[in-house]
Amino acid sequence: MNPAHGESTLILNPAAGKGTPASQVQEILKLLEAEGIRARSMVLKKGIEDAARNALEKGSGLVIAAGGDGTVSSVASALTGTDCALGVLPNGTFNHFARDLGIPIDLAAAVKVIERCKTKRVDIAEVNGRKFVNNSSVGLYPNMVLERVHQRKHGYGRWLAFAYASLRVSRHFPRIDIRLSCNGVEIKRSAPLLFVGNNAYEMTGWRIGRRERLDASQLFCCIASAASRWELLELLVRALTGRLRRQSDFDIIHSEEVSIDSSRRRLRIAVDGEVVILPPPLRYRIHPLALNVIVP
Repeated sequence: MNPAHGESTLILNPAAGKGTPASQVQEILKLLEAEGIRARSMVLKKGIEDAARNALEKGSGLVIAAGGDGTVSSVASALTGTDCALGVLPNGTFNHFARDLGIPIDLAAAVKVIERCKTKRVDIAEVNGRKFVNNSSVGLYPNMVLERVHQRKHGYGRWLAFAYASLRVSRHFPRIDIRLSCNGVEIKRSAPLLFVGNNAYEMTGWRIGRRERLDASQLFCCIASAASRWELLELLVRALTGRLRRQSDFDIIHSEEVSIDSSRRRLRIAVDGEVVILPPPLRYRIHPLALNVIVP
């Protein structure tokens, strides 16, 4: 382990994914110790960002986030703009950030990545002061997230819950009137979905939802063009079967900053899989190379 890291801290969210039993917490600690990583551990469901900030203030040179994208995002928020290294142990439902960095899902293999201590600076994005490592969205997706969580509680697997939630929510065809401003241009739309990513996402084929890089310092703004409920259902079916058409299904904008306004007083938005309510305008911006993360 790189001695420059000094003290290490492990922050584990036991509520991530299907839940983490106490035995797995001990297993993770043993895996870390076997690789010579002695970490002060904290098992938390809430207050994760504050815990990471506290670890930073106490001199930790490495903070390890064990959980899903929400856990990683909370820890990353506290480490943004510092040299403290973020280690990722993917233990959530989807683990998109870990996947796009090439970090293995197997915990033992992921611990070995942390032990080798190869770091890379990547971008992190922000909306109204709330930072995120993956994406944020307005419209259809936040409702899908809430419905997916509901279905998971009833025992559905993650993909079946996602598919069922997609079809159920799309029946109501939610649309939001938005005014998007970026690069000196204003765009007015009534759209079912607006998606803002931290760097560009693949939107076609079977690699949909993946990113080739996280250091291009650009937001990826995507507006769905479906004009009716049937067009939206068709769009969702093509998304689930890897047959989206980038040019005809979406308007895509790349920018360092994006402002989204609406006549609504509050907007329900998804931020790295967590649903929050924020008042418009939503001000998105990118923080170039602001996060120091351990990669394979």
